[in-house]
Amino acid sequence: MNAEFDGVVFRWDARTDSDWYFTALPLELSELIRGIPRPTRGFGSVRVHARVGASAWRTSVFPGADGRYVLPLKRAVRDAEHLADGGSVSVELQVLDG
Repeated sequence: MNAEFDGVVFRWDARTDSDWYFTALPLELSELIRGIPRPTRGFGSVRVHARVGASAWRTSVFPGADGRYVLPLKRAVRDAEHLADGGSVSVELQVLDG
């Protein structure tokens, strides 16, 4: 499954001692991903290939409290693509599990 979406960069409030930043997938996309049969992984994670601008990486999306999956945005990507807390981000996502 391939998808594109726009999101907002946010810092994980539960860990104010670290730089964990994410963007939330749209609810509709999260529901589609949740419906894909796949092996169970830790924390309900789903392996993906993500692209933001010229930066591409493999990671996992994780289920959030509001029913949407969240995509971690590592520092190298945030720096290379000039992403800031509260700013917008355009993501290309390929789901690898399923």
